[in-house]
Amino acid sequence: MTARCDQIKKRACAIVRRLRRAYPEAHTELNHRNPLELLIATILSAQCTDKKVNEVTGPLFKKYTSVTDFARAGQKALEQDIRPTGFYRTKAAHIIATARIIADTYAGRVPDRMQDLITLPGVARKTANIVLAGAFHVTEGIAVDTHVKRLAGRMGLSTHTAPEKIERDLMALLPKSFWLDTNFVLVNHGRAVCTARAPRCSLCAVTHLCKYAAAAQNEKI
Repeated sequence: MTARCDQIKKRACAIVRRLRRAYPEAHTELNHRNPLELLIATILSAQCTDKKVNEVTGPLFKKYTSVTDFARAGQKALEQDIRPTGFYRTKAAHIIATARIIADTYAGRVPDRMQDLITLPGVARKTANIVLAGAFHVTEGIAVDTHVKRLAGRMGLSTHTAPEKIERDLMALLPKSFWLDTNFVLVNHGRAVCTARAPRCSLCAVTHLCKYAAAAQNEKI
C-alpha cells in the first residue's frame, strides 16, 4: 500500500510540474485589482463562467469602489447589477452581508486567514483558497472547482466527488509548495485541453501520466 501511495504521489507531482511548464503564467482568470474585488468576483463565479463574471464586474467595480459601497448597497439594485451571473438574489445578499462584516469586524480589510474567510456569507473553502492564493499568495489548501474536480478524477488523483474530500486527497499527494499553483494550472489545462465534453488527449502534456488517457488507449487496442 505504501509503495502504491508513493507512486501516486510521484505521478501527482510530475503532473503539476509539467503543467507548470505548460502554463507558466497561470493565475486566476477573474479580473480584480485588490482582495475585495477578487472576493466579490469569486462569490459571483459560483455556477457561472469567469468570462461572464468579468463582463459583470467591469461596470460593477466602477459603481461600487469600496467595502462601504457594497455594505450600503440596496439589495434590489445589486441584484440587477449582478443578475447575469445567476442566483443573483442569494449572491447579492451574501455580498452585502459579507461587506458589512468586513467593514465592522475587520476594519474594512478582507481577512487573510482561512478561519476568518470561511465565516463570511457565501464563502466556503474553495472561495477562500482562491482569495488567499490570488490576493495574498497565502497557501492554506487547494481550491477545488469544476475543472479541478474533473481533472483529479480523470487523472486518478482522487476517487471522491465532494470538493472537500478531493482537496484533502490532493493536499496529501502534493507537497505544500505545489498547492498555490495547483488550482491555477489545472483550471488552465481543463479549459484549454482537458475539456468536459471532449478531452484532447493528443495535445496533452501529461497524457502519459493520466489514467483516463491510458484507459482510452487500451480501449483502442
